[in-house]
Amino acid sequence: MGGMIIDGTKIGNELREKLKGRIATLKARGKVPGLAVILVGDNPASKVYVRMKEKACESLGIYSEKYALSAQTPQDEVLELIKRLNQDEKIHGILVQLPLPDHFNEELIIESIIPTKDVDGFHPINVGNLMLGKALFQPCTPAGVMELLHSSQIDPKGKNAVVVGRSNIVGKPVAVMLLQEHATVTICHSRTRSLADETRRADILIAAIGKPKMITADMVKEGAVVIDVGVNRLPDGSLVGDVDFEGMKDKVAAITPVPGGVGPMTITMLMANTVKSAELFS
Repeated sequence: MGGMIIDGTKIGNELREKLKGRIATLKARGKVPGLAVILVGDNPASKVYVRMKEKACESLGIYSEKYALSAQTPQDEVLELIKRLNQDEKIHGILVQLPLPDHFNEELIIESIIPTKDVDGFHPINVGNLMLGKALFQPCTPAGVMELLHSSQIDPKGKNAVVVGRSNIVGKPVAVMLLQEHATVTICHSRTRSLADETRRADILIAAIGKPKMITADMVKEGAVVIDVGVNRLPDGSLVGDVDFEGMKDKVAAITPVPGGVGPMTITMLMANTVKSAELFS
């Protein structure tokens, strides 16, 4: 008797169907949601993500522009491009694929995107509004995590939620979002003294550390809900998450697979943010 497998592909597809209705409504008003993606350099993982984003736009009927720039592109050139896209009425969302090459100041690049087109939810104004519970755009991966919980009828209220990882992209925002839904939240990281003691208290465990199979079955309690944000490629080319899926799937109440869990949701939430921007600001 295994735990429920939370199917991110299926839940993502259901959400995309709902988005199609909203896009049709916009198109009836003469508006087409538009997303611009900027890719600097040739990081193979980034290329894959950008292609997946393009395909999602195509399948939904969202207009997309891609700017693939060489790693040597001067920062000023990228800032100039963002400035132009900020003013382009066809574009409702601007996404700069991270990480950027070393000579870039990522903070400066993110801050140059106007908050109303920051569909990644990384601009300091959007991060501040997230903290206040008034997010215009929630960051895509944490929003996807919350959507997986909601769609699986898992209510964080009153539960112990443990987040492993404190990145600005996943760990911190997902902790804030769980808190806003009345969970009692613990954030763990590389300096946490006894990680297993913390994770064993979790009713809901979010793993976002980027270390393959680091969370093992003895680190979770019976009946916990485990959301695995990690995507790690092993030397044999296979993808695994941050948790040992095979080892714990029979012990937990619900768990996300890798791939096919959080990943498809991230891209779906990006599409949702782009549609929301077109609805609000065009």
